[in-house]
Amino acid sequence: MKGSPTELRNPRAVGIDEKSTEEVLRIISSEDRLVPIAVAAEIPRIAEAAEAVAAVLRGGGRVFFAGAGTSGRLGVMEAAEMAPTFGVPPDTFQAVIAGGPEAVFRSVEEAEDDEAAGGRALDQRGLGRGDILVALSASGRTPFVIGALRRARERGARTVAVTCNPGSPAAELADISIAPEVGAEVVAGSTRMKAGTAQKLVLNMLTTAAMIRLGKVHDGYMVGVQPSNRKLRERARRIVEALAGVGPEEAAEALEHAGGDVRVAVLLAETGAAPAEARRALDRAGGSLRRALEALR
Repeated sequence: MKGSPTELRNPRAVGIDEKSTEEVLRIISSEDRLVPIAVAAEIPRIAEAAEAVAAVLRGGGRVFFAGAGTSGRLGVMEAAEMAPTFGVPPDTFQAVIAGGPEAVFRSVEEAEDDEAAGGRALDQRGLGRGDILVALSASGRTPFVIGALRRARERGARTVAVTCNPGSPAAELADISIAPEVGAEVVAGSTRMKAGTAQKLVLNMLTTAAMIRLGKVHDGYMVGVQPSNRKLRERARRIVEALAGVGPEEAAEALEHAGGDVRVAVLLAETGAAPAEARRALDRAGGSLRRALEALR
């Protein structure tokens, strides 16, 4: 069969329906172990994309994910996680999925064939020159995604394609192409499997690296976390305790004076600075807690 590698039959799956459940699972597990290796081979491209995302965000731009089916849902999930994890405004990361919000919960398969809809979805969000589009498509051929890429290029936005098909139309359209070669799926064409796992790993790396560059992570802690519920408030307190070397009560008090901003709270607890002084130091440090601490010390 010609076309995307994601549509090919996996030789290891021949006769799989005659095997025991444990044998089936061992085949799936063996194939899954290939995914991190394929993703690791793309680290130079992922790094380039992460730097591009960080640069866009430093300039006040936004990050858009566009996809259909599994790829689209991965984009929705990634966008939704950014604000609570890293404390960015909710509209900084946005996702468009073929078929609209309904497609997040229920398959709307025919929607991915509408190329013009990809462009319209970005028009509705006002994507512009200062933004960046991360296009997600296992095959790299999905019309909705191609339409989104074309419109992003027309509007002067940066573009990244995350596919599992090097040399695909999406890869050729994008400024940066990330294409881990995971091979054929155990169930031919079921890209919710290895291809979906690969795309999720790429997104984890891309966004996390960008947030680290922007000072949202310090010594492995999510210092940009928004303490919006009990679990996150406790996490924020523990982070302040660990980084400032103070007890629970002092950490909680620092967080209160900092308005819930973990980085400001650490500066207050460790250096004794006033809240306004700590915020100015953080701003001058470009959001980097490490540089702000060095300045206040």
